[in-house]
Amino acid sequence: MNNNKNPVSVDGKVVRYRIAPARPEAHLYAVSCSVEDPDSAGQQFALPAWIPGSYMIREFARHIVSIRAESRGRAVGLEKLDKHTWQAAPVAAALVLHYEVYAWDLSVRGAHLDTTHGFFNGTSVFVRVLGHEQETCIVEIAPPAGTRYRAWRVATSLPRMGAPLAGFGVHVARNYDELIDHPVEMGTFASLRFRACGVPHEMAITGVQQADTARLARDLKKICETQIRFWHGNAAASGARGVAPMERYQFLTTALGEGYGGLEHRASTALMCSRGDLPQRGVKEVAESYRGFLGLCSHEYFHTWNVKRLKPAPFAPYDLDRENYTTLLWMFEGFTSYYDDLMLLRSGLIGRDSYLELLARTITNHLRTGGRERQTVAESSFDAWIKYYRQDENSPNAVVSYYVKGSLVALCLDLHIRARTGGRRSLDDVMRLLWRRRGVDGSGIGDDEVEALAEEASGLRLHAFFDQAVRSTAELPLARLLATHGVRLRRRPAKSATDKGGVEKGEERPTKTRAASLGVRSRTEGKEIILTHVLEGGAAQGAGLAAGDAIVSVDGLRPRPGGLEALLAARRPGGMMQVHAFRRDELREFRVRLQAAPADTCDLSVVEARGGALRRRWLGSGDE
Repeated sequence: MNNNKNPVSVDGKVVRYRIAPARPEAHLYAVSCSVEDPDSAGQQFALPAWIPGSYMIREFARHIVSIRAESRGRAVGLEKLDKHTWQAAPVAAALVLHYEVYAWDLSVRGAHLDTTHGFFNGTSVFVRVLGHEQETCIVEIAPPAGTRYRAWRVATSLPRMGAPLAGFGVHVARNYDELIDHPVEMGTFASLRFRACGVPHEMAITGVQQADTARLARDLKKICETQIRFWHGNAAASGARGVAPMERYQFLTTALGEGYGGLEHRASTALMCSRGDLPQRGVKEVAESYRGFLGLCSHEYFHTWNVKRLKPAPFAPYDLDRENYTTLLWMFEGFTSYYDDLMLLRSGLIGRDSYLELLARTITNHLRTGGRERQTVAESSFDAWIKYYRQDENSPNAVVSYYVKGSLVALCLDLHIRARTGGRRSLDDVMRLLWRRRGVDGSGIGDDEVEALAEEASGLRLHAFFDQAVRSTAELPLARLLATHGVRLRRRPAKSATDKGGVEKGEERPTKTRAASLGVRSRTEGKEIILTHVLEGGAAQGAGLAAGDAIVSVDGLRPRPGGLEALLAARRPGGMMQVHAFRRDELREFRVRLQAAPADTCDLSVVEARGGALRRRWLGSGDE
């Protein structure tokens, strides 16, 4: 397995790339790819159709706006074979492909370029030379021309040929798979540095912000060291070099007015956040927004092991031309979602009550998804390409999140193992065995191996657990398992707009216990309430309302500021409501019989007299 721990040799054949922000004002990168010994039958090139970690076909080739080939300074014929593959005419000398990439995708998945910064993932800009995928790749990252860009720097985990580690110049990767797994940021970003268990870590922050970078470095160090020690035990605790699977690590963060997201890579992560999520100078407590950002960092960092190296067998190696199907995303994304907040607790950045609050929100989000009754978490993993990443107005009724339910499967499995073994074994043991068996060598886990290895690590028979939690739509035994660890789960209706128990943006929030519910999610546009989702079995669905309907009056009155919450505040279950709404350009009338608000909000509280020993083993020093 390639761990990026040794200098890359450039002996033998190489593929050479050059990328330059040729016209930042037009959002265009100029890229070239040079092949010393092209296929005598006509060399083929292909750009990936998707990026690992984001399971949707994205057709990056659609952003190539011009392309040509040459050899010894002369034009060479180039034929496009399909949506992302080209073939050059046969030549007897080195072949060079020149192309321009339009970069205006401000996300963690693609490429972006303007006069303030540049960012790209290799899957968006570097073509694959078919038949040469295992050859060393040498990449020159060139600066934009002009004095306005003279202060620009480069941040990437892609190894640099020669010193310094950062900056424009020549970088090298062992093969194409490694080349596309190191995103690049360029511009005038802020930087912070720290070491975790001897490994250098850096964060580049792009965008206008006033972050307390010293505090952020201290907090990230705690998270990273906790995770390295989780995976590597005593060797990491001793500070031994060479324990972690990367030589250095890079966080690439873009701070915006509003944003959130992350994408994992083998020695780095691309992050997007709201600038208010970053820690502010002079503020000592962990604000809720900052806690969320630390959880995002923790999540993507945990992926350094779980999915980048310990991965599903169909991802070893990736097929970048088409979908790669697995039923195990609930383990790779869901288990990572379980450990991301748990690592904040274990590193001492949050306390027990804060952690249980986060866990309660996760359970609430799950309870508010009707799709959990129709789709198993294994099915959700398999169908990620066409359902989870392509959600529509009916998704809450049809899809269960392998992130959310997967994290709760992890919670249940962890508590089940701890309870049945008296705290002697846990999910931690399962994860470390999975790492030793399938992560160290990168061979990949088969769909049927997780259960077997979990049984081996725990010493328990777990077939019935996996049948219920993974292969069925049965409810998870959350209350029972939490009770074994002295934690009480209580379900109730949401109470108010400040009741954040997992409410999604724009979701209806009844105002009082057993208040009325319309069974929708909505957004407000001017003086209209637009229904975004109509939930299965709810009052709105029963009356015939549909997603996209624009409510313009209720009982003859225009909706007041406050949207649905204000409309429902004085109403009770069983009451009738006359609704006028536009469907497209047609005004329609609906008579709605309101229902009781569902008990879909979760609260967790500690019962100090019960499960103390097990709870302390689970929550560690944070159980205070």
